[in-house]
Amino acid sequence: MSMYGANPEQLARLGSTMKHQIDTINTLVSTVTSALGGTTWVGPARDQFEGDWNSTFRPALNRLGQAFDAAGQDCLLRSQDLQRVMGAR
Repeated sequence: MSMYGANPEQLARLGSTMKHQIDTINTLVSTVTSALGGTTWVGPARDQFEGDWNSTFRPALNRLGQAFDAAGQDCLLRSQDLQRVMGAR
């Protein structure tokens, strides 16, 4: 018989792991933004990269962080609900 559902403890760990990735994403955004700001680089290649960074890459990373936060929170809430229904809490 195959299982349908989730292991509450594993689901909680997944949720926590996803939420912790937000720090990694924020650090990446901050590191690249700071490095770019502190780099002497003039010309069209820099303009192109900086434009892409500000209009595409950084917003995409921020959306990824928001998605991880929402998905992680959803996993944690589902885990709590499962544990409550199963009588573990």
